[in-house]
Amino acid sequence: MYDKITPPTVGEKIRFENGQPIVPDNPIVPFIRGDGTGIDLWPASQRVLDAAIEQAYGGQRKISWFKVYAGDEACEVYGTYQYLPEDTLTAIREYGMAIKGPLTTPVGGGIRSLNVALRQIFDLYACVRPCKYYNGTPSPHKSPEKLDVIIYRENTEDIYLGIEWKQGTPGCDQLIDFLNNQLIPETPELKNKQIRLDSGISIKPISITGSQRLVRRAIQNALRLPKNKQAVTLVHKGNIMKYTEGAFRDWGYAVATGEFRAECVTERESWILSNQENNPDLSIEDNAKLIDPGYDSYPAEKREAICQEVREVLEAIWDSHGNGQWKEKVMVNDRIADNIFQQIQIRPDEYSILATMNLNGDYLSDAAAAIAGGLGMAPGANIGDNAAIFEATHGTAPKYAGLDQVNPGSVILSGVMMLEFMGWQEAADLIKTGLAKSIEQREVTYDLARQMEPPVNPPLKCSEFASAIIKNFG
Repeated sequence: MYDKITPPTVGEKIRFENGQPIVPDNPIVPFIRGDGTGIDLWPASQRVLDAAIEQAYGGQRKISWFKVYAGDEACEVYGTYQYLPEDTLTAIREYGMAIKGPLTTPVGGGIRSLNVALRQIFDLYACVRPCKYYNGTPSPHKSPEKLDVIIYRENTEDIYLGIEWKQGTPGCDQLIDFLNNQLIPETPELKNKQIRLDSGISIKPISITGSQRLVRRAIQNALRLPKNKQAVTLVHKGNIMKYTEGAFRDWGYAVATGEFRAECVTERESWILSNQENNPDLSIEDNAKLIDPGYDSYPAEKREAICQEVREVLEAIWDSHGNGQWKEKVMVNDRIADNIFQQIQIRPDEYSILATMNLNGDYLSDAAAAIAGGLGMAPGANIGDNAAIFEATHGTAPKYAGLDQVNPGSVILSGVMMLEFMGWQEAADLIKTGLAKSIEQREVTYDLARQMEPPVNPPLKCSEFASAIIKNFG
């Protein structure tokens, strides 16, 4: 089955059922060391993960690590331009789960990005990025401790599908001509819009399938959180792009009110229910006026549509969600993309899980990571229905490779995400406790040490930070 690698002789496979992992007590987990500083990051991270599992389960559970290759290290083993060998793809497909350090973007070889390639090959449609502040971590934000969000970013469409035509090429000119002279004139709502002839063209597809499976996972995650964090916010620019980003919002709500009707309430539904609870004699029209302040200025047709919305909500879910029952449900709301960037800074504690399309999520996850202390403390996962890969979110930093200096926090916390996904919460909690205590005690690597007041000198090495975390498990 394999050309240049051999699986461990001890351990069992993780398998997936209905998109969820079935994990034995001794799973085999492939790992990719990573390029550049991966040579330092992975040994430190593996040591922390193994120590937490041993302390939590006393030998009853254990990971058998399976070394596989990608990036520059793969080229050393498999030959020039063999950045993503078939051995590695077979191993991930066979064992269902993997963890990796940072990878170099290849020069040549036909792969734009190894990270993107892995997501597309295994249909890892949910990029999951928790952004949580650990006390003592240097942050440019005034109140970073209020931030504790998980971003679910769609991984397979929007700009990540990469369908585009370069300006001036025959294909691009042909598409512009078709749009300007046929499709746009035949679409009344586009009126007299025209695309400039010297444009490049990119296609932004958003599908029901891609949108709803992402939101489904986000809601499933919300159901596992404490009650005060059970909220999902659909992030979109639907006020401008109604049939892509606006549709994402609508399809997300359809999942919440269809598949998760018993567990979810939308924000507008909560207003309707709350208004009726506060005044049982409230008329349908007066309730409609309360949920939509512009009601009196609307034409009759729109006013009736709002009244019908109120009637349908009260008829459908008053018995199951009324009289305060909605307060125990997962709250599903939506926010315009540009507004949420402000919200996570001025009111971060009002948000829990953000479900977004690809580009919005790309920006948002890095912005939230900056509040929490930067990419060195930002874990990530890419999850599909049949596989999951957990990864560092930062680059390879090759000039620091082999110096035992860099912060292993991103890889370690990605390992925490993996343990939580496996259901090994006790081991995950030990690592989070150890990491938090180490930072509070100012036992940190140089990237954090130089930002602290006063600066920590000397900082810990990468390997020493791992030891501090283990010491602080408690």
